[in-house]
Amino acid sequence: MSVSASTSAAIKDKILILDFGSQYTQLIARRVRELRVYCEIHPYNMPLERVERFDPRGIILSGGPSSVYDKDAPKCDPRILDLPLPLLGVCYGMQLLTLHFGGEVARAQRREYGRAELLVRDAGDLFRGFVPGDPIVAWMSHGDRIERLPAGFDVIAHSENSPYAAVRDEQQRVFGVQFHPEVVHTPQGSEIIDNFVHGVCGCGSDWTMHNFIEVTVEALRSRLSQGRVVLGLSGGVDSSVVALLLHRAIGDRLTPIFVNNGVLRLHEAQKVQATFRDRLGVKLVYVDAEQRFLDKLAGVIDPEQKRKVIGGEFIAVFEECAAKLDDVRYLAQGTLYPDVIESVSFKGPSATIKSHHNVGGLPDLMSLELVEPLRELFKDEVRELGIELGLTPDLVWRHPFPGPGLAVRIVGEVTRERVQTLQLADHIITEEIEIAGLGREVWQEFGVLLPVKSVGVMGDERTYESVLAVRAVTSRDGMTADWARLPHELLGLISNRIINEVEGINRVVYDISSKPPSTIEWE
Repeated sequence: MSVSASTSAAIKDKILILDFGSQYTQLIARRVRELRVYCEIHPYNMPLERVERFDPRGIILSGGPSSVYDKDAPKCDPRILDLPLPLLGVCYGMQLLTLHFGGEVARAQRREYGRAELLVRDAGDLFRGFVPGDPIVAWMSHGDRIERLPAGFDVIAHSENSPYAAVRDEQQRVFGVQFHPEVVHTPQGSEIIDNFVHGVCGCGSDWTMHNFIEVTVEALRSRLSQGRVVLGLSGGVDSSVVALLLHRAIGDRLTPIFVNNGVLRLHEAQKVQATFRDRLGVKLVYVDAEQRFLDKLAGVIDPEQKRKVIGGEFIAVFEECAAKLDDVRYLAQGTLYPDVIESVSFKGPSATIKSHHNVGGLPDLMSLELVEPLRELFKDEVRELGIELGLTPDLVWRHPFPGPGLAVRIVGEVTRERVQTLQLADHIITEEIEIAGLGREVWQEFGVLLPVKSVGVMGDERTYESVLAVRAVTSRDGMTADWARLPHELLGLISNRIINEVEGINRVVYDISSKPPSTIEWE
């Protein structure tokens, strides 16, 4: 049994989410997890036998881009919908339930997208705590609507364009909502999901990181009873939490390997070694390959080629280190649940594996069994887990850092001099944002060293030096992001410090583009 299966089996109250292709399916899972209830997302065509083996307390059917009448419309095994379990259909999921139980669905005369005002007719179980007649704001996104309800169903909320905005069959415990309760644009959506998960399904709140540690550590001890586990430690929160979990389970049979690739943040190598060796007592293999990586990057300008060079060299260094160890049988990775969802979702495996995942090629090149103890967790859960395991706050709340490091934040050729310049500037940006108390509000902040020079004046002398772009964004999950509205005084302080303290930079600009259409990283 895998660690993942062991964890699932040990949790009593679970919710199953069937994915019909909605862009918001992950958000449903996040809202359920925030309620301390375990859930998993599976494709709409999950076999009945696996559903029964998973043994959920209730099932949520996600939205999706299709019409239920489309020739290739995704439909689950109808026997799943006849199980004696509470059901909640969201948009497409609601329409599928309507069709299954004998109702009618048709194209809406006017499609409904965006903010809408709903009136709750009957609070009941799904809208418990709501006042009938009071309007609530909800986020709509649908082109079909219910024309006739199945027998036994009644309306519990409506909007101007959706007479059946929320419906139920109280006897069968089947509910449908035409809006998206999982998005932030439905302010009271979490209360609706709470009412279904806790109220209708009767789930307890037993999904905690304390319980997760107990179950996972025991499963790891059982599975990894012999042999050595190697881990590519990056210094980020994901790999750090994996290291602590495995160390608690198997002690010194874990060998984390930390490779200094020459494009790390300022003092990164020293900090990681001090944290794991001195404070946490984890034996670490440190490899100083700084010059080796910089030699390989010489003359490389294309961003994708930079990633490939760094990824390939990392694999070579990692393999060389692992070959010197005895009885290596396992490779640990910090895979998170969004990566798992992407590979098994309604849309199928991701077409492109991001080459900046610097251990992405290792499983193909090394005959090792993968260990992924975080594959059921979202990022916020990993941070909570890190706190439970005693990880220092600076590591727990460390902002995301790309696998190729500063190499993709240096536009143009990567040289030792340019790396050192960016390290100093990047450190100033992070330091001042932390001093301002905005570290938790900003998802990511960093500097980008541009291959552009500009004229400046320092003292009585004319300068012709590099331009640095400051990038700071706010986000919940990195899938979308908006530029952070940092105070002008803070931006002025950052600019002043960089120009005065970092040799080679005489101009600082601020990036005010959002994702989409831009990406968070420049390369």
